[in-house]
Amino acid sequence: MVSGRCLVLDFDGTILDTEEPVYRSWAELWEVHGHELVLARWQAVIGTDDPFDPWGELEVLVGRPLDPALRVRRQARRDELLAGQGPRPGVTSWLEEAEELGVPVGIASSSPPAWVEGHLDRLGLRQRFTCLVCCDGVVPAKPDPTSYRLACERLAAAPSASVAVEDSPAGVAAASAAGLFTVAVPHGLTADLDLSAATLVVSTLEELALADVLERAELAS
Repeated sequence: MVSGRCLVLDFDGTILDTEEPVYRSWAELWEVHGHELVLARWQAVIGTDDPFDPWGELEVLVGRPLDPALRVRRQARRDELLAGQGPRPGVTSWLEEAEELGVPVGIASSSPPAWVEGHLDRLGLRQRFTCLVCCDGVVPAKPDPTSYRLACERLAAAPSASVAVEDSPAGVAAASAAGLFTVAVPHGLTADLDLSAATLVVSTLEELALADVLERAELAS
């Protein structure tokens, strides 16, 4: 019987705030063409693999194909905004504490593996994670709980004794359904969304010590 515990973090918006740069780069492209990319529409897809296509929808709105060069410029703008981003507050200290406690750490993400690994390498954090469970065409995206269940399985941990960190309603739903003690840490794009399904909601991980949260998870289980 699996009896260990682990820490599983979402990636986008949780470890690194990729959400704001990605949304902003698309919103700027829409604005140049005279249209508003409504934030509520974007918020609805955060943490999922919703098929919303901002390029295709913009082409429909303007009534003609867009110059492919604009797609390249949009990606460059996204990368420019991302270049100034580091780990969200408290993430590094939690990873260090997990190592000190001997608690294995994984990632459960709705993004492709190359996207997640590329940013972890840039941040110098890849070695902190024993496993990455990403949306690869086999593992379904959140709010399906499979990614969290697989992460716990690969880390030989019991979900009920483990802690998840999330930033979005879809992610919170996935982690909670998998049975993990779920900490929600919203950012600018998710702060006004319903995260009440999480066990705890905090502004940053700096407000909590991992050891205390693991203890609370153990008591709750």
